[in-house]
Amino acid sequence: MIAELLINDKKAACVNIVSRVHSLFRWKGKIDSVHESLLLVKTRASLLSEIISLVKEAHSYEVPEIIALPVVGGSEEYVRWLDNACR
Repeated sequence: MIAELLINDKKAACVNIVSRVHSLFRWKGKIDSVHESLLLVKTRASLLSEIISLVKEAHSYEVPEIIALPVVGGSEEYVRWLDNACR
């Protein structure tokens, strides 16, 4: 499981798994629809390239969705915990 891989390798402090997300998308000229799990990975920006490589290697999709969103704030304690957990 990708979430466990990221946690075990200390690339993420926490991974939220949102099950049964219904995705509708265009792929290779056709509209496709699947149920997927969405992973929200809490990590440091400096680990993004390593995470992208790990997910691409472990994922079954030819082009898995991997996007990064900035954290613009948060509790000092949580951010400190996140930073310490990703080492």
